[in-house]
Amino acid sequence: MSIFRRRTGGAGRVTVQEAAARTGHGRSAADGADAVLLDVREPYEWRAGHVPGAVHLPLAALSAGTELPGEAQARPVVVICRSGNRSQRAAELLVSRGTEAVDVIGGMRDWAAAGLPVVDGRGRTGTIA
Repeated sequence: MSIFRRRTGGAGRVTVQEAAARTGHGRSAADGADAVLLDVREPYEWRAGHVPGAVHLPLAALSAGTELPGEAQARPVVVICRSGNRSQRAAELLVSRGTEAVDVIGGMRDWAAAGLPVVDGRGRTGTIA
């Protein structure tokens, strides 16, 4: 069963473990890594700490009509923010535009708490702002 199943009336939601597996950050990184991780937090949050290999597009820009970065186009998208609120809105917006998208329950806080990788803007160990 695809993790990109939809709830009635909106985009689907996944755990950090499902998101990590689907984006290549899980225990067996190469298995099933077909989705791109899209971080919709603000630039200062991204610089403090983000998932290596994620792409960045703040929710405000996405809402204003900015297209997805090239590496996220025509691919399934897993959307993440700090706690899961902005990413849920972003995933629903993407689904309404025809993109296959889900959001990460608990966001970057749960990602970091699960011991998954977080780097700062210089590639060092990052923090969640």
